[in-house]
Amino acid sequence: MEADYVVIGAGSAGCAVTFRLTEAGKSVLVIEHGGSDWGPFINMPAALSYPMGMKRYDWGYLTEPEPHMNNRVMACPRGKVIGGSSSINGMIYVRGHAQDFDIWAEMGADGWSYADVLPYFKRAETWHGDAGDPAFRGHDGPLHITRGERKNPLYQAFIESGAQAGYGRTDDYNGYRQEGFGAFEMSVWKGKRWSAASAYLKPALARSNCDMVRGLVQRIEFKEGRATGVRLSDGTLIRARAEVILCAGAINSPKILMLSGIGPGNHLADKDIPIVADRCGVGQNLQDHLELYVQYAASQPVSIAPYWSLWGKALVGAQWLFNKTGLGATNNFEACGFIRSNAGVQYPDIQYHFLPIAVRYDGKTPPGGHGFQAHTGPMRSPSRGDITLASNDPAAAPKIRFNYMSHAKDWEDFRRAIRLTREIFATGPIKDFVDHEIQPGNAAQTDAALDAIIREHAESAYHPCGTARMGQRDDPMAVVDPENRVIGVKGLRLADSSIFPLIPNGNLNAPSIMVGEKAADHILGRRLPAENRETWIAPDWQAAQRESHAKAAAAE
Repeated sequence: MEADYVVIGAGSAGCAVTFRLTEAGKSVLVIEHGGSDWGPFINMPAALSYPMGMKRYDWGYLTEPEPHMNNRVMACPRGKVIGGSSSINGMIYVRGHAQDFDIWAEMGADGWSYADVLPYFKRAETWHGDAGDPAFRGHDGPLHITRGERKNPLYQAFIESGAQAGYGRTDDYNGYRQEGFGAFEMSVWKGKRWSAASAYLKPALARSNCDMVRGLVQRIEFKEGRATGVRLSDGTLIRARAEVILCAGAINSPKILMLSGIGPGNHLADKDIPIVADRCGVGQNLQDHLELYVQYAASQPVSIAPYWSLWGKALVGAQWLFNKTGLGATNNFEACGFIRSNAGVQYPDIQYHFLPIAVRYDGKTPPGGHGFQAHTGPMRSPSRGDITLASNDPAAAPKIRFNYMSHAKDWEDFRRAIRLTREIFATGPIKDFVDHEIQPGNAAQTDAALDAIIREHAESAYHPCGTARMGQRDDPMAVVDPENRVIGVKGLRLADSSIFPLIPNGNLNAPSIMVGEKAADHILGRRLPAENRETWIAPDWQAAQRESHAKAAAAE
């Protein structure tokens, strides 16, 4: 039970770290509390609503009552399975905007600008896109990135309507230009979910210098301020000759740090935990994306609603089981959009996930048959929450408070996102498919009415991050330095979405994997050369909210 490196968590970043360290000849032991990813619910892309919420695959975390959301207790699913949340997520692949990472660097994460991280995004992937600049993309990495066939006419209608509303098109939102409407990308390969376990962990475990241990982490062990190993709840000690690398995610990484004596001193003392390093930033800076499903009933029988019946699901399942094709082979999120909410916003702060059915994330459909929806919400909320310990029992869930919608700006931004969405659905070819609005509903027009809908119906996009943020070593709120080293101790690194200083503009799986790729190089003392590639920023962003507005102003 000893290796050069002990990796805690076989999730998105942990799998990438493990793959790269073993590739370099280092011995690695991976600790994972979850089990196998075998089975149709994980591997069939269209079944994405099932593993999320299944005790076998999900930690099943819930928030504390959210005070600005009618005191709702909200779901916070996290993957408890090899591959972590990449094995239960929606398989949507979004790197984030280039400006996100430049802001990281400005916030103290030296060496994490877009020029620095782009080579690691590229190293991670094999891209199968049909349009865009291949210079921005990877072509021989472990992670296969594909696009759906977009056979349903609603996809192209949505993209065209977004373009006609003045936002333009993007050939590849993960490349030169994020802003605009275009095809979504997904971590699906040959009709199956292509998780971090498939891409990284299983090839690593096939090597003689890699093994995996099942168990619940009780704490990281220290000797004279240096991490020496990991103690499991059954008493087992796994020793690390070089370093321990914590990759347990935005909820469990701060929990394990605090159980190990790294965190806010007063909080640790309250839980009778001996203090190893008093770091007040552990568990703070919790961020997420909140979204509303803007839903419409369809005027024509064009949605995929018939396949949500018992017989429809049986047909889709049979086709996928035997051929790995059809509606079962896609997450059905095949069109998207990224827009700016106002003039003076430099890069997109609203994202759209389009789905050719009106359905909740848990798979339940509203009455009425055919419909479609766009998931939307602000990407850069100023609200911040925290993770704290409920007790010093490693089996106890931590307390999760997102503190959603705690700023006035949140409400202004969310209302704006809903109204801009309605405008898009009243534009171009998509309007011909609209019968009526299901949610928020035509009656919800005033600020107060929209606020009531947001409080009751907005849901997490399941993008928690930031709870052990990266920064300079003299920053009292920073938890890790730009080399992924936990500040205040030796021999311990942290690599997952908890280190994000600011939530990126999009879904979090791609940047989490990038963090694993880059952290492995920091551990190995190497670095890929930076790539200074120019990316698209709307030329009139200071004066115009979208391209058509800029053109109209110029014409005047």
